[in-house]
Amino acid sequence: MSEKMIALVTGANKGIGYEIAAGLGGLGYRVGVGARDETRRETAVGKLRAAGVDAFGVPLDVTDDRSVTEAAELVGRLAGRLDALVNNAGISGEMDPGWVQDPTVLDLEVLRRVVDTNVMGVVRVTNAMLPLLRRSASPRIVNVSSSVGSLTRQADPDIEIGPIMAAYAPSKSFLNAVTVQYARKFAGTDILINAACPGLVATDFTGFQGPRTPEQGAATAIRLATLPDGGPTGSFFEDAGVVPW
Repeated sequence: MSEKMIALVTGANKGIGYEIAAGLGGLGYRVGVGARDETRRETAVGKLRAAGVDAFGVPLDVTDDRSVTEAAELVGRLAGRLDALVNNAGISGEMDPGWVQDPTVLDLEVLRRVVDTNVMGVVRVTNAMLPLLRRSASPRIVNVSSSVGSLTRQADPDIEIGPIMAAYAPSKSFLNAVTVQYARKFAGTDILINAACPGLVATDFTGFQGPRTPEQGAATAIRLATLPDGGPTGSFFEDAGVVPW
């Protein structure tokens, strides 16, 4: 079993996920780069290794049960356990101009795909990786969410929360709720689980619109993945602190 701390980051071939992997690697973690696309995954692994990170590729489609099971088996063979799981993979779903998803004309298939990736994918991966996490002395789980999933902020007319996104925003509210249920289940154990908002980051996910860099967007997730024992659990954080549910 590896003496290094072991992390797995889903959707880690680019953007925020890549920077989370790079940041954890810079802290001495051995990092599994979870991604569907083989070429992009191996390119990311090569780039991380060139920067001195102990990285390995993990073929992983979070919407596919078999892929997730095989990913857990691979991490088990290569590392023996898992100390940090960062569920970063996510999609926005098709949007109209201006990032709008109008609930009155929303294609239910779009909603299904978004929920399957952003919520069910997190459950698939988390449950598959739990046996490996339970082998760790200090297991940490981070679900990458978004402040647009905050019902408090969405419902406040005085807060500018962005356009109506009837598939993406509710999927993050759903993810936040699932995070709380896991925290309740893990109460009294060493497993800490929290949600992280990266803010509006300029990546291909946002059409490279946003004031924050991927490195800045990765910071909260890295902090939560490396919490000390006794740290918070079942909470939702951004750089400035706790995000209201």
